[in-house]
Amino acid sequence: MQAILMTATGGTDVLQKAEILLPELPSEHHIRVKLAAAGVNPLDTKLRAKGTYYPRVLPTILGCDGAGVVEKIGSAVTRFKVGDAVYFCNGGIGEEPGCYAEYTTVHEDYCAAKPTNLSLIESAALPLVLITVWEALVERVNVQAGQTILIHAAAGGVGHIAVQLAQHLGVRIAVTVSDDKKGGLAQGLGAEKIINYREQNFVQETLNWTQDQGVDVVLDCVGGDTFLRSFNAARIGGKIVTLLSSALSLENSQLARLRNLSLCYELMLTPQVQHLHDERIRQRKILEQSAQLIEAGKLGVLVSHVFPLREAARAHQLIEQGGVLGKIVLTMPS
Repeated sequence: MQAILMTATGGTDVLQKAEILLPELPSEHHIRVKLAAAGVNPLDTKLRAKGTYYPRVLPTILGCDGAGVVEKIGSAVTRFKVGDAVYFCNGGIGEEPGCYAEYTTVHEDYCAAKPTNLSLIESAALPLVLITVWEALVERVNVQAGQTILIHAAAGGVGHIAVQLAQHLGVRIAVTVSDDKKGGLAQGLGAEKIINYREQNFVQETLNWTQDQGVDVVLDCVGGDTFLRSFNAARIGGKIVTLLSSALSLENSQLARLRNLSLCYELMLTPQVQHLHDERIRQRKILEQSAQLIEAGKLGVLVSHVFPLREAARAHQLIEQGGVLGKIVLTMPS
């Protein structure tokens, strides 16, 4: 089968097309999926550039997100049959092979039936961001109807899903974007307050929008200075959930304490990295709940770029340039 191998840590040149053996089922509870597409995430570019969670396992296949058709099942599999269309987030962090390939294997408990009203290409774009947003908003900060939220980078892969879920949950939404096109996208998805961070001070604009109170919740998809400045955009006793690691100085820590902020971190990979079987089942159930929302027209996905598998390096380059709308997907040879 064809696959893209990460042969070393480094630039996009370490992504090499190769012919490798078809993967065997690791256990009687695994299924083998003929992949139609693989989602490409900023995570993939970071693992390629800085090293995976298992740096000694090289070459490796990146790509956590996949969608395809079940081609083979283990003897103990009960949840799927050959021919079922599925989507999942599995592998791609250096231990188990990921989805930049024509075939992959996944434990049946970590796999969900794809949304019936989406293509396999669209479905492949979703698992990581769906789980991330659900965990961040529902499980980390328990956002409630009637509350206010500020979502950074609202037109990106995570951001545009977060706007839709927040809107579904009855939350009033402010967003930061870099241009009018992205602002129009966020507004169309349910954002009430659009802040162009290149031209406006997002802290002051957020305070103006909330009558100087600050928002109940901030979802930080950017990190760094944006995360730290958000302390003053949240209300006293508010919550900030970030997807990135950001250094806290003593001054920043004191400010968060003075404002009684709850700082939460979201890494949806934790169950996979820590080998937490029950937690991975919980994440699969998020995909199943999300599929119901998608089929009801409550959630959708913007796939802005589709590349053939052989152009994985080009997809990484595009992500690293920044400013991508929605998601990027790789498609497999037919």
